[in-house]
Amino acid sequence: MTAPHIQQAADALHQARQDRAPIPRISESFGITGLDDAYAVADVNTQRALAAGRVISGKKIGLTSVAVQQQLGVDQPDFGVLFTDMEYVSGMAVPVSTLIQPKAEGEVAFVMGKDLEGDLTWGRFLSAIEYALPAIEIVDSAIQDWRITLVDTVADNASCGLYVLGADPKRLSDLTLPECGMRFLRNGELSSEGSGAACLGHPLNAAWWLARMMLKVGAPLRAGDVMLSGALGPMFPIRAGERLQLEVEGLGRVDCQTE
Repeated sequence: MTAPHIQQAADALHQARQDRAPIPRISESFGITGLDDAYAVADVNTQRALAAGRVISGKKIGLTSVAVQQQLGVDQPDFGVLFTDMEYVSGMAVPVSTLIQPKAEGEVAFVMGKDLEGDLTWGRFLSAIEYALPAIEIVDSAIQDWRITLVDTVADNASCGLYVLGADPKRLSDLTLPECGMRFLRNGELSSEGSGAACLGHPLNAAWWLARMMLKVGAPLRAGDVMLSGALGPMFPIRAGERLQLEVEGLGRVDCQTE
C-alpha cells in the first residue's frame, strides 16, 4: 500500500500538471523529506501514466551541470522517465503551451542498441550504445517559480517536459564528447553555451551513472531507449512563438518552433 502522504503528494503534482498551475513545494506541503519517498512519489505518477496508456521511451538524468545545480540550489544528479508523447524530432513544432513554466537545455542524447542487464561493465555499456544525437530538453516544473529542492524535482519526475532529437545520428567512435562545444540560440540570439565537459566531466559519465541506477532500481534500459544525459550549459526560460536552434560540435544541429 502506498503511504498516504506519498499518494497525496503524487496526486497534487498530477493535478498541477493537468491544470497547468504550479503548486508550493510538495516537500513542505506533504512532508516528503528523503529521496526514497521522492522517487516513490514519482513512481506513483509513472504507474498512473502507464495505466492510462502512455509508453516509456527512455530515461533522463538531470542536474549534471554545475551551472544548472547552482541555478536550482542542488548538489547531485537525479533521474526521470521519458514517454513517447514527450518526443519530437528536429524541425517539428513543439507545444510548450501544454507545459507550466518551461525552460530549455542543450544536451547529448544516447540511443541504446542493446538491453542493459546483468553485470554491467564499462565495456558492455559502451558496446550497447547504438549512437548519439544532439537534443533539446524542455524541462518543466510543477513547483511555483522553480523554487525546488532535490526532493521536489525528483518527485516531479526530474522536472520532465518534452524533448527534441536531432536527425543525424553519430557513432561514439566519431566523437570527442568532452570537447564538444554547445551553442543554443533563441530567435537567433545566444541564450546558453557550454561543452560536453560540463556534464559530469563527460556525457558518457552521466549516461553510465544513469544506466547503473536503472539497474539498481529494477528498470534497466532497453534497446531503442533514449537516454538524455544532462545539460551542457545553463537552462533558460522559453515560451510559445520562439525559434530554438541548438548546435553541438561534432554532433550537429537541432531546431524547433515552439507553439
